[in-house]
Amino acid sequence: MCTLALLIRKLWKTQRLSKFDVIECFLQSNNNLLPIRYSYSNIKKTTRGFREKLGEGGYGSVYKGKLRSGRDVVVKVLSKPKENGQDFINEVATIGRIHHVNVVNLVGYCAERSKRALVYDYMTNGSLDKYIMSRERTNSLSWEKKYEIAVGVARGIEYMHRGCDIQILYFDIKPHNILLDDNFTPKISDFGLAKFYSTEKATVTLTAARGTIGYVAPELINRNIVEVSYKVDVYSFGMLLMEMLGLKRDIVAYKDESSRYFPYWIYDHFNKGKDIETGNADEIGNDDVDDDEHARRITKNMTIVGLWCMHMSPVDRPSMSEVVKMLENGNENLQIPPPPSQSPQVAWNDDQT
Repeated sequence: MCTLALLIRKLWKTQRLSKFDVIECFLQSNNNLLPIRYSYSNIKKTTRGFREKLGEGGYGSVYKGKLRSGRDVVVKVLSKPKENGQDFINEVATIGRIHHVNVVNLVGYCAERSKRALVYDYMTNGSLDKYIMSRERTNSLSWEKKYEIAVGVARGIEYMHRGCDIQILYFDIKPHNILLDDNFTPKISDFGLAKFYSTEKATVTLTAARGTIGYVAPELINRNIVEVSYKVDVYSFGMLLMEMLGLKRDIVAYKDESSRYFPYWIYDHFNKGKDIETGNADEIGNDDVDDDEHARRITKNMTIVGLWCMHMSPVDRPSMSEVVKMLENGNENLQIPPPPSQSPQVAWNDDQT
């Protein structure tokens, strides 16, 4: 796949292929892609003329649709693709080959001149941000369910890092990109920023930072950045855990602390023997299964794992395989990582998230 990507870039430069030709070259060279190729007229029929709009972003618009088989799907119509169609190629090339319970399934795609769309399975319960950023009790999740979602996301990232025939760096782990099916099984979605490379390589070269501020690893903020490893996703997962715990939001109440490196605030509480107050109190025991003590064990485990993931130095962060083990084994033998010895160059505060 890496060889193919290099070939496409070479053809584009030497033969001055249009962005449409680049995409067509890629699609025709990848006959082993499993997603179905749809015409634009099929896309219009599937969405009933783009009747039910679910959302909109910088990438384009999302619509609900139904296939002839009766299967519900989501159609993402791209409106501002990159110059050479690399964002579209990224999604088709990566998700088209990934088959994991915690990664969204790409049903098909449309590439018809300037028209480009991606067709995914419809996720009944929407995205994770709807449940962890809302103050409405109707959208709250039990701590047991949040824990299950965290483990599922970790397994999905682990698969991308080590379970495929290629390595995939995701670069955009955040609540908005975690979709939930009817059983609240998490599915990682939106691979527009992803990069893939050989499993034999330890790092990938970047020419510019990518990701969402508030979730990106500190090394991605460094203007001299050249190469990064899969540890950037580990850091983002740690920030996702903190968002699920409600800690990123609640730190705003501590005005004098908000300019400090985010984990320092947590270390101070642990050192003072205080419990970390997380989330909405109504969430504890909200399904009459979790008792308060069980909920506290879960939140402490997620907090400690998050601290390990958010080490300033990439070499000190665990792999996603180790993260999955830490989450699954609970916090009986899980030690709080040592705090960073130096203040980081970037101070994470709520204004940046």
